[in-house]
Amino acid sequence: MRGFLPQLGNTLRLHFRNKMALLYSYLFPTIFTIAFWVLYRYDQVPLVRHMGELLTVSVLGGACFGLPTTMVSERERGVWRRYRLAPVSTGTLVASTVIARYLLLVIAGVLQVALAMGLGMPLPKHPIDLWVAFTLVAFAFLGLGLVIAMLADNVPAVQALGQCIFLPMLIIGGVAVQLTSLPPWAQHVAAFFPGRYAVEAIQSTVSGVGLGATGFALLALVLIGGAGSLAGAKMFRWDAQQRFATRAGKGWLVVALGAWVAVGVMAEMRGRVGTPAASTSASAGIPAGSEVTRPAAVRTPATPPADGPSPPISTMTRREPPTGASQPAPNPPAAGAPPSSTTPASGPPPAGPPAPAAGAPASPSGPASWKEFTVAYIVGEIDVTRVPPDSGVVTPIAADDEMPDDDTAAEIEDMRAALPDWKPGKVEDPVQRVRNLLYVAATPDIFQMPMERFVAAVVYERLQADIPKDDLIKILAWIALHPEGGTDSAVDELRPLGLGNGPGDVGELRNRTAIYGVKLLGRLLGKLK
Repeated sequence: MRGFLPQLGNTLRLHFRNKMALLYSYLFPTIFTIAFWVLYRYDQVPLVRHMGELLTVSVLGGACFGLPTTMVSERERGVWRRYRLAPVSTGTLVASTVIARYLLLVIAGVLQVALAMGLGMPLPKHPIDLWVAFTLVAFAFLGLGLVIAMLADNVPAVQALGQCIFLPMLIIGGVAVQLTSLPPWAQHVAAFFPGRYAVEAIQSTVSGVGLGATGFALLALVLIGGAGSLAGAKMFRWDAQQRFATRAGKGWLVVALGAWVAVGVMAEMRGRVGTPAASTSASAGIPAGSEVTRPAAVRTPATPPADGPSPPISTMTRREPPTGASQPAPNPPAAGAPPSSTTPASGPPPAGPPAPAAGAPASPSGPASWKEFTVAYIVGEIDVTRVPPDSGVVTPIAADDEMPDDDTAAEIEDMRAALPDWKPGKVEDPVQRVRNLLYVAATPDIFQMPMERFVAAVVYERLQADIPKDDLIKILAWIALHPEGGTDSAVDELRPLGLGNGPGDVGELRNRTAIYGVKLLGRLLGKLK
């Protein structure tokens, strides 16, 4: 202890005298906080849903870059070689360096929380639990940083190794991109990364029920942090001339990586991959089946088509005749033919032509009004199965057994109560009325708001309650074939529904509106489940 405190104080003094270190340590967390606020500015409560991500990014940055860069640069300058001559144990020197980095991370975390509260976020629900969770997250990631410092022979190597861990953790590790937005394969990969457990533990203390519901996440962080610290200590190097490739003890790296593998295997065995609906509901205090009810027709497809970006709706749904065949003039049967009377062609049809201009008929000889559409004509023109999957990033729809957290459930219920009186949803023109209501589903999708997966069900309920089924089928088909028709003034009247103003990219809004329309059309026709 006699050598620990002086070394700790010395490390902190050197840090605060380094302008670049201060820039990286505190300016970047501030920028991240403001960037998240801008990105999620339409949340009803600013930033409260994203503090787990924000604080994890800060700790991860300090672990992947801050701690190992400091240690490796000091090793290159011979500082650690001189430390070796001091009458202080190796453990004391390393511990003081790691604890100093932890204190710096705590300062950055307090700064982020204070800034978030200044932007409108309330005080975290469980402040003491938040400190405990933050400490365990720091322990897990600083152990990782210690391993990086022992692997890297120089500072550029630290940057390369750090990026190899930092970026995948952000993108597919459940840190910057929420697990519910990741494809299934990425959710399985994220189970092996500590980032998702860090977000879960911290977020539960900010807006959830506290650490009591995050036992597995805490265990994962302790195991990964312990393995990393042990491996880093066993591979410790005093001198820059001691190259990693020529050093003994490289097998300890297996211990650090083995902890990640062990945690991932346990998550797979316990069914903790992704965000299971049952555990989400329980942790949020929502009784199963009590919130956000859905019409029976709204279900996630069992075998969804491949996920992808949001191409023009016409390239996903428009049917085309086989190559070399002429386009026959439509000869629809009488109106009211049952949906199952015509079966869509098997196999993926080729991409169709660009979407028709606003107000143009579906084809040169097609019906001039939605009222003239028949089911057979609609099925022949539109392949309702060529849409992004409900579980994907574009136009997502929550599964029947997927439940929102408390705050999202409250927002959904407020929207459900407000929709019947929403003026754009009561306009006289039924086509424009349907467009306006579909805008409500598309807007949270574009902004990637937490409620995005649950809004479509509310909109579908309202559409089916307001428009007769036969008319709704025809109107949805008309919108799919004429995505640029009508007006988009309703996007400036979304505040009564808790959505703020609509997105600036009206073209993307219309495209996703049409996709949501096709998804409902497929359900009404019995082609989607």
